[in-house]
Amino acid sequence: MAKSKTKKRKNSDYKNTILPAEDNKDKKERKSTLSRAQDRAEKRQKNKNKPKEKREKGRLKEYFRGVRLEMKKVVWPTRSELGSYTVVVLAVCAAFALLFWGVDSAVLAGIKAICF
Repeated sequence: MAKSKTKKRKNSDYKNTILPAEDNKDKKERKSTLSRAQDRAEKRQKNKNKPKEKREKGRLKEYFRGVRLEMKKVVWPTRSELGSYTVVVLAVCAAFALLFWGVDSAVLAGIKAICF
């Protein structure tokens, strides 16, 4: 396996990484990657403890209204197309069933020949 050219970073590497400064920021406002990660973790923890907002009324009704609109856009197959699709599906299922039965029988015969 080929060795990766990228170097794994350690926590000490993150402490020394500094964001590029903008013109209006001085060095005191720069944060290392580690401190930014810690800030994000603290923010996530604060958001986790917030109470969940109540659901808006009628969301379920709106969902089903959208489903109904999308179902109107569907192009349904004709009766003859549906019949031909059904025949194709059944034929493919039968072919795969026979294929799996044949492979299973061959493997079983091979195991019996070797072990017994």
